[in-house]
Amino acid sequence: MSTHPSIFHRLSVAGSRGEQLKQRCPDFPLPRHLLQLFRGNTEAFPGQNLAIGTWNCSDIDKVKEKLQNNDTVAAAAKIQSYLEEQNNVPLNIGITGESGSGKSTFVNVIRGLNSKDDGAAPTGCVETTMEVKSYPHPNYPNVIFWDLPGVGTTNFPADKYLKHVGFERFDFFIIISADRFRENDVKLALEIKRMQKKFYFVRSKIDHNLRDERDDQGSEFNEKQTLDRIRTNCIQGLQTQGLEDTNVFLVSNRKLHLFDFPLLQQTLERELPAHKRDALLFAMPNINLEIIQKKKEAFQAQIKYFASVSALIASAPVPGVSVAADAAMMATTVAQYQVTFGLDDESLQTLALTAHVSFDDLKAVMTSPLAAQKITKELIIKVISFSVSEVALMAAEEGARFIPIFGIPAAMSMSFICTYRALSMFLDMLADDAQRVFRRALGLDTSV
Repeated sequence: MSTHPSIFHRLSVAGSRGEQLKQRCPDFPLPRHLLQLFRGNTEAFPGQNLAIGTWNCSDIDKVKEKLQNNDTVAAAAKIQSYLEEQNNVPLNIGITGESGSGKSTFVNVIRGLNSKDDGAAPTGCVETTMEVKSYPHPNYPNVIFWDLPGVGTTNFPADKYLKHVGFERFDFFIIISADRFRENDVKLALEIKRMQKKFYFVRSKIDHNLRDERDDQGSEFNEKQTLDRIRTNCIQGLQTQGLEDTNVFLVSNRKLHLFDFPLLQQTLERELPAHKRDALLFAMPNINLEIIQKKKEAFQAQIKYFASVSALIASAPVPGVSVAADAAMMATTVAQYQVTFGLDDESLQTLALTAHVSFDDLKAVMTSPLAAQKITKELIIKVISFSVSEVALMAAEEGARFIPIFGIPAAMSMSFICTYRALSMFLDMLADDAQRVFRRALGLDTSV
């Protein structure tokens, strides 16, 4: 996600005006909120998590140095660069399996698409993947799912197959089967393991198996026992072929919130490098309430950086510049919240179709003025205007600019607080709506 293009023009104004002010007053005081933030100090905002997270010490030191030298343009550019880097971490996931295993459907569903949507992987009962094909996530193009041909459908043995598909690019592999894992699957897994990368076995179409078992066993059917038996049979089959100590995740491509997909998501999150976890998290569909909460926490951790950029913009002693730039930045950020929580029109339409719930029913449970709306600067300002405290802060910030010497630092502090609180409020609104929509889609909310 990028900051509004006009922000850095306004920051250049802030920088030149700030430099003039610094020359006139070398002891120009810097707001304590910014320096305390980049010291990892929470004194300025007690009870709030202002931890630096994954930003390394050299980056923090550079920002501190620029802040201490009142170089607002360079400090803001460094913070913005960090945010863009975090939102563009590449994640490449290789998905392979034999003909009819459901891997193309898996690629579509995990990206929140139906088979008829633009950009969907072609599906069918015959092998549709003969070459490596990339499918970027529609909202997070840095996360790419690669639909790979099954080893059994190529003329390459396992070791040559990995070279053929470009082994080096993948962060991990998912090997999918609709029944049992065969010799080629095991050979591929052993070769991936030899090259020190991760792989995960996924047993797809579990809902079909359960339906067949239910039809055969009637009143004696026990879902848990059936799932345990399928899982045990798969693991034992892998062990007999020489693959020890591995797990098999039972998944329904049509209903990712059921069975083992949440466990698979947790496993991937745990085993990925720290800087790639948010990339996976934001790209994942809302399969349960826990993942919605995790997305909220990840977004919350970023707000301090947006607030810092806001404070630096506020160093421009020009009336109206800070408010306009903040509204543009917040509109872009809130739009990201909206699509990540699946509350934009397109995502809601797809959810309504897959969950067999009407689009209007999903919209009816949402209470935020931001949900299913086009996020604009005007909408952001309108929603903020409903909060008396935020309006008072914005007015105080503008008024503070006219106070000699100490006015600009005061305006910067108020801008930091205002942006932090406003983005936190927007995030709370959309996360709450995401939970309501999820419950409604599963039929847990029957009030509509």
